[in-house]
Amino acid sequence: MKRVALLISGGGSNMLALVRDMQADHPARAVLVLSNDPAAAGLARAQAAGVAVAAVDHPAFGKDRAAFEAALLQPLLAAQPDIVCLAGFMRVLTPGFVQQFRGRMLNIHPSLLPKYPGLHTHARALAAGDTEAGCTVHEVTAELDAGPILGQARVPILPGDDEHSLSNRVLGQEHALYPAVLRRFAAGNRTPLFL
Repeated sequence: MKRVALLISGGGSNMLALVRDMQADHPARAVLVLSNDPAAAGLARAQAAGVAVAAVDHPAFGKDRAAFEAALLQPLLAAQPDIVCLAGFMRVLTPGFVQQFRGRMLNIHPSLLPKYPGLHTHARALAAGDTEAGCTVHEVTAELDAGPILGQARVPILPGDDEHSLSNRVLGQEHALYPAVLRRFAAGNRTPLFL
């Protein structure tokens, strides 16, 4: 059984979708939910689901990313995860941190990568006049949102869509795609899944 640690910054809706899926017949189990915000609502949600939690308050480290990441590694390494899932973790991790989990760290991004890495993905898709949007699960590499794609789900962009309405439809697909990809990944299947 694979051990999974999940990193969050806020409410953790993707984290909760992953944790719930892992509570059924699954090749992995959630062993830790870790946040960079001790007040993150997702920590209470994870605890209520029976998962151990920890937090490292990133503002306490100022601009010292190395010290923040060293502190983040302490509970993470103590949990001995086989897989690390970024699930709404809103901090860019340094190449040195990422390298420690090479081939074992996943992220979900709210665009059809390689389109629109980084922030404001829905606004960018709308501004470009795209007819579809979606989400991508990928392996995390040193380059932001550029790792191998493990799965994608698409949604149409509808007339009258704004960032909020598009974001809500994409989030629904994130909650289906990420658990499906993690289940396959934990079983050793890295073949991309397209919903």
